[in-house]
Amino acid sequence: MGTLLNVADVPYVVAGFLVGGLVGLTGIGGGSLMTPVLVFLFGLSPSVAVGTDLLFAAATKAVATLVHGSTRRIDWPIVWKLAAGSLPAAIAVVISLHGSARTHVDPLIVHALGVMLFLTAMGLVFRERLIRFGTRVNPAEAYPRTQLALTVATGVLLGTAVSLTSVGAGALGTVALFCLYPRRLTPVRLVATDIAHALPLTLVAGLAHAAVGDVNYRLLVDLLAGSIPGILLGTWGVVRAPGAWVRWAVAVLLLISCGRALGI
Repeated sequence: MGTLLNVADVPYVVAGFLVGGLVGLTGIGGGSLMTPVLVFLFGLSPSVAVGTDLLFAAATKAVATLVHGSTRRIDWPIVWKLAAGSLPAAIAVVISLHGSARTHVDPLIVHALGVMLFLTAMGLVFRERLIRFGTRVNPAEAYPRTQLALTVATGVLLGTAVSLTSVGAGALGTVALFCLYPRRLTPVRLVATDIAHALPLTLVAGLAHAAVGDVNYRLLVDLLAGSIPGILLGTWGVVRAPGAWVRWAVAVLLLISCGRALGI
């Protein structure tokens, strides 16, 4: 019987702590940070990295959802509309991946990861401009049926992206929601609603990956062991840095990972 924590586990615990700290400090989704680390730094199979990271994300978002839910910040009707598109899309993507040869799946995941990392980086850099644009131009709010259709379609896109790469539910999801519901969602409710939707999405997608064997459970435990204290420290502000500076630094890291994924 081995020890509870082997020396080989330490790098994964440290990675979980660092990513958790950034998530707690900035609110940036962990998938855009953790999956590139697992694939490019630790050399994990892309499909296993995505599956493991999805369950990792579901565990961390469960705590955040409980906190936000207790304060009634979550707009549940919007969550259900998003989930109506995202959950079926996530399951369909995983089934499609499982039906393909691994030699085709892993390169597809890496290239899709590169695209999502680029979009997430742009979302971080131009976040304020996109939000201001969404505040001024919001035709969907004048047409409830169009707004519903666009919300479900957004769910489909997020479900596809997240189940394929584990990236997209955070930075891109919040921007999309604000553009669709600029008057209905305050900044606090926006974040809470996005997190609440990301919980069932990452859980369903992660369980689907687990069903086909694409989850490393020992690694999952190591990541959670590091991320939980990291998130708490970041949230409590033990690590302090200007928000804009941190967003730019993370955007640069994402672009570097994007270049690695796309072979640039």
